[in-house]
Amino acid sequence: MSDGKIFDKTDLAILRILLQDARRTLQEIGAEVGLSPTSCWSRIKRLQDEGVIKRYTVEVDPASLGYQDTVIVQLTLESHTEDTLYAFGQVLATIPEILEAYLVSGDYDYYIRIAVRDTRDYERLLREKLYKIPGIRHSKSHFVLRVLKQSTVPV
Repeated sequence: MSDGKIFDKTDLAILRILLQDARRTLQEIGAEVGLSPTSCWSRIKRLQDEGVIKRYTVEVDPASLGYQDTVIVQLTLESHTEDTLYAFGQVLATIPEILEAYLVSGDYDYYIRIAVRDTRDYERLLREKLYKIPGIRHSKSHFVLRVLKQSTVPV
């Protein structure tokens, strides 16, 4: 893994290009950073091997698939044993509407970001999925009104 490693300006330039559009060709990326396609590929391969580049993916607009709303749920569990936290995480992973889930410090145990079609869809998800998970003590929901910033890691 790349923990603590320093990357040169060419590595960072390649990462910025890939974050913007991972479909760019080696020729295009190389020309933009001043490398041959072969040298460019060597750097990308090294970044993959070191775990810096974890995967290539597609960003989909949730609203175009009918998911008009995002809900942030703060959640607290009854128990905090390692087994309970592991089991809870495993169940969350099976719920497709859950986009992200974070175990956090503070007043709540988890922050969960959920995509829903509307308020009725959220109520259904609560009744049929989330509240069926054993061990939930308390939850608090917040509908996102507007996204002000959404980005990847700064490169």
